[in-house]
Amino acid sequence: MTVDFSCAIILSAACRQVERRMPAWRSETEWKARCFGLYAVIETGGKQYKVQQGDVLFVEKLGLEEGDSVKFDKVLMVGKEDGLVVGAPYVEGAAVEATVVKNGKDKKIIVYKFKAKKNYRRKQGHRQPYTKVEIGAINA
Repeated sequence: MTVDFSCAIILSAACRQVERRMPAWRSETEWKARCFGLYAVIETGGKQYKVQQGDVLFVEKLGLEEGDSVKFDKVLMVGKEDGLVVGAPYVEGAAVEATVVKNGKDKKIIVYKFKAKKNYRRKQGHRQPYTKVEIGAINA
């Protein structure tokens, strides 16, 4: 397998990210498949996510019901065994299919505003809505 030096930094960073998520490898072939297999970088909700088939991630609320399928067509980059395809800004013809697992809300955070010596105190809670999706297929 040949890797361009221009993408070696991106791939090594991706492998370190995978190592942090999955510290125990069953075999070297699984490690290579996880680091150098088919993956994509998608954009949704103003954020970017590196995904592979079978990944489960939490994205900004999509407004779909549980069990619905969603197609992410804003694919910024696709990594394959034979090389890397980078879009400008998106890769044409590439899409990632996923299934909505559930909708929910994150833990509550407290927003507290305070101004000294002015008797100004405001306390407000916030729970960010999210959609949990499971990546099904990467079409590149």
